Amino acid sequence: MANKTTAEKLATIQKGYALEGATIELGAAIIDGELHKEAQVRLPLAMMNRHGLVAGATGTGKTVTLHMMAEQLSTAGVPVFLADIKGDLSGLATAAAGSEKLAARTESIGQEWAGKTFPVEFLALGGDGNGVPVRATVTSFGPILLSRVMELNDTQESSLQLVFHFADKNNLELIDLKDLRSVIQFLTSAEGKDELAELGGLSKATAGVILRELVNLEAQGLERFFGEPEFDTAELLRTAPDGRGVITCLELPTLQTKPMLFSTFLMWLLADLFEDLPEAGDLDKPKLVFFLDEAHLLFNDASKAFLDAITTTVRLIRSKGVGIFFVTQTPKDVPADVLGQLANRVQHALRAFTPEDAKALKATVSTFPVSDYDLEETLTSAGIGEAVITVMNEKGAPTPVAHTRLRAPESVMGPSSDELVKSTVAGSALLAKYGTSVDNVSAYEKLTGKAAAPTGAAAPGEPPVPGGFPVPGAPRSQADVDAEARRIEEEILGRPSSRPASSPVPSPAPESGDSGRSPSAPHAPRTRAPRAPERPAPAGGDLVGDLAGALGGALGGGLKSMVRSMGTQLGRELLRGVFGTSSRRRR
Repeated sequence: MANKTTAEKLATIQKGYALEGATIELGAAIIDGELHKEAQVRLPLAMMNRHGLVAGATGTGKTVTLHMMAEQLSTAGVPVFLADIKGDLSGLATAAAGSEKLAARTESIGQEWAGKTFPVEFLALGGDGNGVPVRATVTSFGPILLSRVMELNDTQESSLQLVFHFADKNNLELIDLKDLRSVIQFLTSAEGKDELAELGGLSKATAGVILRELVNLEAQGLERFFGEPEFDTAELLRTAPDGRGVITCLELPTLQTKPMLFSTFLMWLLADLFEDLPEAGDLDKPKLVFFLDEAHLLFNDASKAFLDAITTTVRLIRSKGVGIFFVTQTPKDVPADVLGQLANRVQHALRAFTPEDAKALKATVSTFPVSDYDLEETLTSAGIGEAVITVMNEKGAPTPVAHTRLRAPESVMGPSSDELVKSTVAGSALLAKYGTSVDNVSAYEKLTGKAAAPTGAAAPGEPPVPGGFPVPGAPRSQADVDAEARRIEEEILGRPSSRPASSPVPSPAPESGDSGRSPSAPHAPRTRAPRAPERPAPAGGDLVGDLAGALGGALGGGLKSMVRSMGTQLGRELLRGVFGTSSRRRR
């Protein structure tokens, strides 16, 4: 290959990037030091969900590259999500002005350039910045991601998962940090010591450590990011009235003080999308393309559970039509299992000023296919706005490596004015939905008795009990258990239950010191209304009951309780996903 002529190298690149179908135009190839605008380098739109990596040293143009790609994706009708770390991607909302220098560059690479604006939605984590506030509930965020923010070790992370399990099991909604704090305080109190003992793997000492870390988060002001209304990640999939994809920019101006929160919050967004989106298979274009800037923050000192969850999400979300591009300095910032899933590579220049830099350079070169370039030399000599590129073609094979001069964005390469950003936010349809924080009744109110807690929707045939709510340790009659079993069966099977109704039995009145109430709430007797008339059962029998009965007869009555418990957890619709996440929203 070293003996190839320039013409042969040019032909290789032209043939390798002669793609059918819609593409993202990246730029023109540089061969033997000369720019060839007849050798256009492009990325198939249909392959954008095969994920990618945009890497390079600071100041080499990574942000401009994702800016340029986001513009073309939007034009193709693909929604885009950008993590706007430095705040300069807001320029997408402002048309760029031309200049002689810009005209010379775009003409040299064969780009037909015109200044344009793009449909942009500005979001800000918890309202920290100029954007529509984005919040998540603690329940939705889940124990694995929250452990990452709190920098817990593996043992503490496992213990936090037990706390979430306890809250799920006892209908203690974890909306904000004070809810989680109140649950942990209950478990470490005299009233909750029996419940703590039943959790087994959770010691009082470890619960105390988690509680202290939680208080630290609150002291840093992070409670603003957890609460309601929770952001619906389906908002990221919108298109503008003219058919262009909406570009969503999420910023956190105080990133330097909260880098872990920002990167972890981005993974929550992905995890939530992963749980909600249906399987899509191969599409002509992706449903959404995610750009995760400063990706190394995701992986630094991450637990094995967290890394496994990221790897699983990256591997599986492709089939749901979502593409993820990690933006970082070198490929070694990304774990090998994740890097192996990234089919599209845009590698900007690297520096080799130190032995560590030289090692990173050699590792980067080793990840590229064999090419006609001396990649060590090319990667250290490439100019700003140039990159070494290889992507996946429409047949699933890598394209030839191409040293490329990249296209110029058509909107401003920098921040838009504050006035424009604020007016865009003020005119957003999302502001009315997410702009004002609300504090609904949840675990804190239930456990402290600060407010009367509603019971929510009643089970079939049973009205809500005024002032009553489930709390840890509350006594339950057999009629209560049977009623819940019937309700769960109907929710799971989607048909009326064939389970026979038992006679109404009033719940026993709580005795003095009974734990069937909030530890601080006033004593309130509970009454129960008669059941609704029995509904006829369809043919086919009670599948859950038949299974429990058959296996229970062979293995003992304990299995029936286990099956019933499984149904209860399903019925609460708090099943947790790959990150331990869970959504209270019902799409």
